[in-house]
Amino acid sequence: MQKSICFAGSFLAGLLLSGVSYAQGFLKAAGTRIVNERNENVLLRGMGLGGWMLQEGYMLRVPGPGQQHTIRQRIQELTGPESTRAFYDAWLANHTRKEDIDSLKAWGFNSVRLPMHYNLYTLPVEKEPVPGQHTWLEKGFALTDSLLAWCKANRMYLILDLHAAPGGQGNDLNISDRDTSQPALWESRAQQEKTIALWRRLAERYRDEPWIGAYDILNEPNWGFTDPVNDRNGIREKNNAPLKKLMQEITAAIREVDKKHIIIIEGNGWGNNYNGILPPWDNNMALSFHKYWNYNDEASIRHILDARTKYQVPVWLGETGENSNVWFTAAIRLLESHNIGWSWWPLKKLGANNPLEIPLNAQYRQVLDYWAGKGPKPAEADARSGLLQLAADTRTGNNILHRDVIDAMMRQPADPTARPYQPNYVAGNTTLMAVNYDLGPNGGAYYDLDSANYRVVDPKLQGGNRGRTYRNDGVDIRKNGDSYAISHFESGEWLQYTLQVTQAGRYAITLAPAPGDAQVSIWMDGKKVTGKVALGAGRHVLRVQADSGASTLREIIIKNE
Repeated sequence: MQKSICFAGSFLAGLLLSGVSYAQGFLKAAGTRIVNERNENVLLRGMGLGGWMLQEGYMLRVPGPGQQHTIRQRIQELTGPESTRAFYDAWLANHTRKEDIDSLKAWGFNSVRLPMHYNLYTLPVEKEPVPGQHTWLEKGFALTDSLLAWCKANRMYLILDLHAAPGGQGNDLNISDRDTSQPALWESRAQQEKTIALWRRLAERYRDEPWIGAYDILNEPNWGFTDPVNDRNGIREKNNAPLKKLMQEITAAIREVDKKHIIIIEGNGWGNNYNGILPPWDNNMALSFHKYWNYNDEASIRHILDARTKYQVPVWLGETGENSNVWFTAAIRLLESHNIGWSWWPLKKLGANNPLEIPLNAQYRQVLDYWAGKGPKPAEADARSGLLQLAADTRTGNNILHRDVIDAMMRQPADPTARPYQPNYVAGNTTLMAVNYDLGPNGGAYYDLDSANYRVVDPKLQGGNRGRTYRNDGVDIRKNGDSYAISHFESGEWLQYTLQVTQAGRYAITLAPAPGDAQVSIWMDGKKVTGKVALGAGRHVLRVQADSGASTLREIIIKNE
């Protein structure tokens, strides 16, 4: 796979989509729109930096408990305190750098959402030397300052998001690194006061920065206030009084020092339950909602559209992603048709359904196998080496670039045509890797029967790439050693390849491995090929179609005979 580089190329075509405007002073709410100081509509197209300041277990493929503090404890048990500190220092230094923001800009994004862990900015309540006071830590502020400088250099907005609040804001433990041995945010006034104080401190520091787009004051609260047993995550909560009270207190603290920045609020139940919270209490406020694994139709966003109209307030999709390219394209097309900006999740992790993928090294795999009970305990030196290599591989230059993900997000919502995944020059004998079919939407560059994950609305609809590797379309791809192959190539599915023939002639086309009992047909320029095919110099479109059965496809061999 191609390593990541900062490039523009065809991905800048995404900038041609309607509604984009760039910074002219502070963003502000104007009725149902987010505008700049020229009153121009600003449609935020953003990426969340999940996994940088706050790790979640699934991003590192960690089995079992996935809170960052438990991951850190398990690492320390393997490598000791000093090596653990070295790992986390390297992780923070490498994961997000200027080249990441440069790349986002080149690809067409205009904003970044920073998921902050409070413990990089202030001590936990239980570790304060003087109860009730707040010790400020320079690490988090310095990291934020650097990120802001990179965003400013690229004329991109930075949205601050408190992802892990003191005590943790919900029963979904991983997303806020909640430690259940300590009182949760909703169980402790001291935790709430630290949260309020942190936002006041942030607002003091950044009040004069127009490239700070907004303050997203509390990520995905999910807490059952009135029915903590049967509604642990607050999906059915009718009142939400404690959540509203805290968000109002945070707003008041921010407004003591900062009158300019948009304040973004999120409902209960992972951001979507606004019962009892509205109307907004500030005239420069926006509502966030989060969207995962459901249909991309108007019904799926009706609740937030209705709130926007009723309260005349802007809305923003603060977090979404973790699906296939088909889902990404459809979601962005839906959102932008309603003038709703968005922030995808995440930029990078161990996994292929994001723009950048952190590679998995062999020694870290041994650590994961041990934690999963599938292998012996690795030697301390091996575990340390694997973890430090993992931290080094978070750097952009060591990441695997998924051009198909970027194309699905930035080009395909407005341009559904198929384009070559890579140049396919045919001259004499040529072998094409089957996994390098064209870039484009399902039904345009390929056709797959189960192309996205809709498990929230129907647990049976969990499609997409079953192998979860190489590309993020619906096409199933598996890895075999150092090579990749199409798997589960089922009746009715097809793959398209745009060819550039540089030497005219009669060509024989064969597939490897042979389909076996399955029936697979080959089409060229819309006509079925039954023997050799005459190809003139120039562009041609090859299609491989599964007619019956299921097969595996690794290579397409084209010979001039």
